[in-house]
Amino acid sequence: MSIFIREFTLRLLKLFNVFLITIPFAWGWFNYYAQHIALPFYDRGNWVVVALYAVLYMIFGRVYGGFWISLNRISESVYSQALAVMMTSGIMYVVTVLLERQLPSIWPVLAAFAVQLVLSGLWSMAAHVVYYILFPATKTIIVYDERQGMEKLIQDYGFEKKFTVIKMLTVEQCIANIDLLHNAQTVFVSGVHSHERNVILKYCVEHGIMMYLVPRIGDVLMSGAQQMHMFHLPMLRVGRYNPSPWHTIAKRTFDVVSAGALFLVISPLMLITAIAIKTDGGPVFYKQRRLTQDGKEFDVLKFRSMRVDAEKDGVARLSTGDKDDRITKVGHFIRKVRIDELPQLLNIIGGSMSVVGPRPERPEIASQYVKEMPEFSLRLQAKAGLTGYAQVYGKYNTTPYDKLQMDLMYISNPSFWEDLRIIFATIKILFVPESTEGVAEGQKTAMGK
Repeated sequence: MSIFIREFTLRLLKLFNVFLITIPFAWGWFNYYAQHIALPFYDRGNWVVVALYAVLYMIFGRVYGGFWISLNRISESVYSQALAVMMTSGIMYVVTVLLERQLPSIWPVLAAFAVQLVLSGLWSMAAHVVYYILFPATKTIIVYDERQGMEKLIQDYGFEKKFTVIKMLTVEQCIANIDLLHNAQTVFVSGVHSHERNVILKYCVEHGIMMYLVPRIGDVLMSGAQQMHMFHLPMLRVGRYNPSPWHTIAKRTFDVVSAGALFLVISPLMLITAIAIKTDGGPVFYKQRRLTQDGKEFDVLKFRSMRVDAEKDGVARLSTGDKDDRITKVGHFIRKVRIDELPQLLNIIGGSMSVVGPRPERPEIASQYVKEMPEFSLRLQAKAGLTGYAQVYGKYNTTPYDKLQMDLMYISNPSFWEDLRIIFATIKILFVPESTEGVAEGQKTAMGK
């Protein structure tokens, strides 16, 4: 079977998912909501509403990775699609309110959601079967240098059906006899320096071998290079973070408007949280010195989730997670669902933070990271954010090197649309426990993880 037919079949499979998920909404619309709008549509108008639902679901499905059959477990696919359905149905319910000029019943939406969950589960199970028939596991070789453990990650994330590891090579073994890669269909390159990596890359491209690369700092910086020609030569221009004036204006405007509106909407929740925290007799908020753009220091504002004497020894340290005895009972809950971060909306309105950007690090911890990894200061090119690329795709205890690379991926390619995508993707990790996993017992930072 040609790659074109397989890819085409995969796209049809994803479109079938959109069709399945849209059916329950269409049923609810035609049988209930369309009959109650103030100025009823003709059939063509009703179908436009259904088409709008399908388009919105496709957009949110892509944002939340609901169609990544090969990269998601079945449960992850269902979870991602459920989030996409909730976002889409929420928007369409608001549209329905405007059309009906009153508050319509929510029950058809809830009934459709229940059916959509079942259809999502059935589709996800069937899609995994079909995918691995179309794309059986590839013969995989791992080439490593400083960074080992890729084969364990393949097992931990359940990717054995996608990659069958037939050989593991050190970079020295690979370069000494590059033809060892000849029988591979996929090659993972992890922690390999640029010269040796480029030799492997050229071989893989020449022989049609798919290559997955764990990048180094220089690779990430180059990802934002601008292609140009000078002196009749191809050039790549790379520089410091320098977004356009329009991007800066749009980003700041969005920060103020969105943070202000959200603060007003969730103020009741913040009041309830403040009352709950106050039950242990300590202060509701606490300030902590953090770093933002160009190394400027500011006081981040958070709901207090730890005991008042959590750092009575004066040593800055990361949390070890659920086992950290410094966290209060209320603190465990508000940290798990990120409520402790909400007061930072005031930091955003004040201008010391942005909605999206590298998470602000404590000066004491940042200085420790910089001693071992001087490049860590590169993440201070942009203003600190409430959420960011590293928060969406990493975890609380992700190593500083990996967090740096993720932050630099964001900094190297500034985009307002990327900010919006990260904001929506943040919702997905709010209920993923491993995203708040702490550092190991006895560690003060994530450097040694």
